Amino acid sequence: MAEQKRKPLRQIARPFVADGPPGVSIRDRLKGLTPQDEQMLRLVGEHMGRLASADLARRCRDGLDHCTDTWAGRKRDLTALSTSRWAGSVTAGTHDQWGLSRRAQHQHLMSLDAGIRMIRHRLSLPVGEKGSRGRPGGYRSKHEWFAKTRRLTILEDRYERVRAEQEAGQVCVVRGGRRLLNQRHHLTAAKKTPEQWRSEWEAARWFLTADGESGKRHGNETIRVTSDGEVSIKLPAPLAEHANARHGRYVLAARVAFPHRGTEWRDRLTRNRAVAYRIHLDVPRGRWYLDASWTRKDLPVVPLDALRASGVTGVDTNADHLAAWLLDEHGNPTGAPHRFDYDLTGTATHRDAQLRHALTRLLHWATTCGTQAIAIEDLDFTDTTTREKHGRKKKFRQLVSGIPTGRLRARLLSMCAETGISVIAVDPAYTSMWGAEHWQKPLTGKNRKTSRHAAASVAIGRRALGHAIRRRTAPPHHDRSDRRGHRTAQAGPHDQGREETRPRVPGPRTRGVQPDAAGTRATSASNTVRDAPVEPVWVQDSLLLTDQER
Repeated sequence: MAEQKRKPLRQIARPFVADGPPGVSIRDRLKGLTPQDEQMLRLVGEHMGRLASADLARRCRDGLDHCTDTWAGRKRDLTALSTSRWAGSVTAGTHDQWGLSRRAQHQHLMSLDAGIRMIRHRLSLPVGEKGSRGRPGGYRSKHEWFAKTRRLTILEDRYERVRAEQEAGQVCVVRGGRRLLNQRHHLTAAKKTPEQWRSEWEAARWFLTADGESGKRHGNETIRVTSDGEVSIKLPAPLAEHANARHGRYVLAARVAFPHRGTEWRDRLTRNRAVAYRIHLDVPRGRWYLDASWTRKDLPVVPLDALRASGVTGVDTNADHLAAWLLDEHGNPTGAPHRFDYDLTGTATHRDAQLRHALTRLLHWATTCGTQAIAIEDLDFTDTTTREKHGRKKKFRQLVSGIPTGRLRARLLSMCAETGISVIAVDPAYTSMWGAEHWQKPLTGKNRKTSRHAAASVAIGRRALGHAIRRRTAPPHHDRSDRRGHRTAQAGPHDQGREETRPRVPGPRTRGVQPDAAGTRATSASNTVRDAPVEPVWVQDSLLLTDQER
């Protein structure tokens, strides 16, 4: 029987230090608003929301013909109905929203292409043929094969339609969110009344966002917040008659303090650095909030070699927990593994809170251990969650889709930036398989059972440190032969030589004589401690030890 060719391993990318978060966002509640303040916020939000919707529709009509001249024309038309700074914020927001839709359209096109190629591959195989390693086989029955031919036609038609839209520069954008729009037809399942849905829909389409500008007073001229917490808004031209302060401004009765990052926020105000603000209403709770955000530049980046000097914390990401283990600079796991559970069911707010609490416990433990870096996989499941690859394995697809790769990466980078811990991203190839093969059994003892995920965290940490994942060799064999297999030893990543022969130890190979003794000599020692000589005395035996044993 001919040997089956083993699938070649794919090239593993080198680990790298992930960049920190590009910006910061903080939030505070607007408490103490008067009914007149709330009415004014609603008027400004509705007026600017209508202008933002019209500008977005105009930008979508321009498509790929958009240029600086059309952008300037849109801003000029908006300035006549608001102010120049309000118009700048609207056009910038429209540009970002259109660009986000184009990127989502490209990802959707890539997903359709992957599904089409996978269906074509499986249709080309005989019915019932098993798949090879990493590639699915044929479909189970003729009925499933026929159903997939129809689905292939649907996907190809959808792919051509989306590609035509992409080439024409057409995008599908919903101001307020497509999920909230679809709830209009499923109010019973959403547990909302038509009035509640209408209130949320209108609030989501308001526009109360103002970009900051460095060099201006307090970093923002449209929505200005002073260091003592006073909030004032520059009213648009049609609403200037409602101003209660000079220069067409309206001062709110509420005050903000920003308990989180308040010191950093005040430092930017005193230096007149740009700060962007956004006012929004939480309709179910009936609360108004103010968000402040700014970009962070010139963040310190610690070199990878410096981070490896003090060891790393390997973290394996799973659908319901984080498995972590501390490794020293030599790649040896120290202490015991830790597990940080979270529950990703329920609402989006609950899932985000669960993830945040798990990361908080992880960072507290890492800080206690004194580590300077956390190693995590650079995961991307865009080609794994497709239904065309795994077919009926619905639970597996749900399991992979439930792993919060994007949210966890963003949250971890932002939280590590505040604690002074760097993040090392490694290639996720074979970490779970090799970790279980080389580390799960050796790290399992009588009082501790090592899980597969904990072993994977060790593999992730060793890859971040630049070591091979495989562990050290087992103890030497009982004899010099290789009946138990070829001996392997731990080697560095750049060592190309093999293990040399062991030096010969002089002396006879018997258990009755010490290895370092000469072949014809033996130590003269008494059977009792009292008669033992202080200095060793060497005597000459009459016969060799080998002759005596015979």
